[in-house]
Amino acid sequence: MHRPPFAISRRCLAATLTAILCAQPALASAGFVSFDEVKREFRSSDTAVLDRNGELLQRVRTDATVRRGQWIALADVSPALRMAMVMSEDRRFYEHSGIDWRAVSAAAWGNLWNTRTRGASTITMQLSGLLDEDLRRANSGRTFTQKIGQTVAATQLERSWRKDQILEAYLNTVPFRGEIVGIDALSRTLFGKAPNGLDAREASVAAALVRAPNAKPALVAQRACELMRAMEPGQKIDCDAIDMFTSAAVQRRAFDANEGIAPHAARRALRELREAGEAAAPSATSARQAANKETAVRTTLRAPLQRFALGTLQRHLKELRGRHVEDGALVVLDNASGEVLAWVGSSGPLSRAAEVDAVTALRQPGSTLKPLLYAQAIAERRLTAASLIDDSSAQINTASGLYIPQNYDRQFKGPVSARTALAASLNVPAVRTLVMVSPESFARQLRAGGLPLRESGDYYGYSLALGSAEVSLLSLTNAYRTLANGGRYGVTALSARASAPASAAKKADDPAVPILDPRAAFIVGDILSDANARTRTFGLDSILSTRFWTAVKTGTSKDMRDNWAVGWSQRYTVGVWVGNASGASMWDVSGTSGAAPVWAEVMRFLHAREPSRAPKPPAGLVEAHVTFGPGADGNPIEASRSEWFLQGTEQPHFALDSGAAGTPSEAAAARITAPADGTIIALDPDIPPLHQRVRFESEGRGVQWRIDGKHFARGNSAQWLPWPGRHVIELVDATGKVVDQRKLEVRGAGVVAKSARR
Repeated sequence: MHRPPFAISRRCLAATLTAILCAQPALASAGFVSFDEVKREFRSSDTAVLDRNGELLQRVRTDATVRRGQWIALADVSPALRMAMVMSEDRRFYEHSGIDWRAVSAAAWGNLWNTRTRGASTITMQLSGLLDEDLRRANSGRTFTQKIGQTVAATQLERSWRKDQILEAYLNTVPFRGEIVGIDALSRTLFGKAPNGLDAREASVAAALVRAPNAKPALVAQRACELMRAMEPGQKIDCDAIDMFTSAAVQRRAFDANEGIAPHAARRALRELREAGEAAAPSATSARQAANKETAVRTTLRAPLQRFALGTLQRHLKELRGRHVEDGALVVLDNASGEVLAWVGSSGPLSRAAEVDAVTALRQPGSTLKPLLYAQAIAERRLTAASLIDDSSAQINTASGLYIPQNYDRQFKGPVSARTALAASLNVPAVRTLVMVSPESFARQLRAGGLPLRESGDYYGYSLALGSAEVSLLSLTNAYRTLANGGRYGVTALSARASAPASAAKKADDPAVPILDPRAAFIVGDILSDANARTRTFGLDSILSTRFWTAVKTGTSKDMRDNWAVGWSQRYTVGVWVGNASGASMWDVSGTSGAAPVWAEVMRFLHAREPSRAPKPPAGLVEAHVTFGPGADGNPIEASRSEWFLQGTEQPHFALDSGAAGTPSEAAAARITAPADGTIIALDPDIPPLHQRVRFESEGRGVQWRIDGKHFARGNSAQWLPWPGRHVIELVDATGKVVDQRKLEVRGAGVVAKSARR
């Protein structure tokens, strides 16, 4: 009797495979892995960055080779998707033991007669190929040896795993389209939802993609339509609608590479984790691999605070859009531990440079360096908080020429105390203070406080007092934390330990280092918390005033490119920067309208239920009552008050050039304050002469000016139209006595012409 080819093929093939299975038990056991091992070794392409309590802050793409989501339990996969996958890939999945003999026979028959069939690869066989690199399909297909090994591995899987485990592992490891692997990444990328929410149409498209991951949308839609007909027999299926849906779905990228509210902090935390691994690992490659395996990284951030800070910054920047402002950043530090509690690196969608982390970017800090300068001057006993500093026009001779500082409002206040000068943010007194301290000494102090100056103090010169060096918001805020901690400097900490409990959050590794006299730090904090002292510039009703104790300083860099507000309370230090990442100037944005409102709102949020009390004065401080002598108008320069002093620097009365009895001495006060002796003035032939006048400034009463022995003007100030040559400027008192003089030289085109005529 003649047997059909189908019967012959099936019997021979079954006998062949049975012999192979019996002859290769070692191969099966060698490639065996348990379900728990596969699940444990599964790694998402994203790392979840968590706050200190385990709340998700950000998802960060850490594996660029594939796009994997989270491991999804079978119970969390929609029934429609489970049905579609089984009907598409392995209809007898729940009946066979790893090998579908009927499908094998059908495939053999198709090969014999050169007809198309679905193929004989079961879900279990496909999974075995996904789990073992040696069995993975190449572009040219699997070799005969691979097919045999895949068959053996599938049989072993069926003996050791349950069906639900096989299907769950398959759904989580099967490639779909492009870089997408696993059902979680597919569902969120193409359909914008979790796998448990997929309907029959979405499930059909997903199953069709397994068969042809890189097929054109029309072919995927055709297969999805056929699958839906099989899943819903008797129902009318609109294939045109499926085609339109499929074309739109395969182009979607809803599952963004990074999602959350702390993208910059997340990248920083992962970088810290990688750097920590590099310190311990034998190679940078292994450290990166170890970091990429972390599925969750816990930080020191507080999620509610982070959300509030981000929302407050974005809302305020929207209000400033009409003033050419689009970027901002914010950081909150815990004073005691140095832990970062909030880190907002940019304004996000409001910015054209949202990827730039403005918390670490270097910008000019403006007047925010002044508290550190005055603290150093007080610690070195060059000043007290009551010392008088002249706020008048100054021309400071430097190696590169004259440096002429100006106040923000282009006006001068005359003699003021150091307290008023700092609180009201007057520029000229700050420059005069830096002259006492010296730029190089101040630069060393700034570096000790963690501010990474690129150049020497002499490079910046006296403009360093006004923030000409570039610093980051993080380092500047931490420097203010040093003031809050009584002059003790410590590093900041943004914890980066995977899945660590909150109690194990990373602290600053280095102990706090004393870099400043705690008494000077206290006095500066007392000044910056003094609402009355800042009234000359900010008025009585200032946004900087809070109902609880805080110390704060604002700053604006040259041409309004950067605006800052940095300050501290009893427990927290908050720094805010507002500007443009491009470096473009803002329009009419001051310290109180730019960063300060954000700073104030964040501080109020932090202390909504938490008090903030003034610090206790450290040992070695003396509180004494002081009075001030008369100014040019005959009234006291400032009202009498109680003031803090380093022990040994206190005195009851302050006046300009006061004598032993503490009363003003007009003769001693008469002196030239500008220009400096030895000044060289270079005339510019392109500038009209009337616009190149030199301003003379002096102190004292009833004074007159002489130039080269000839009377020139009366009063404390005069403007002189210079001419080439060497000149002697003399200040004469009311009796005709010369009390001060300056020598200067004027150079210009006229000198050359005169020499040529000779």
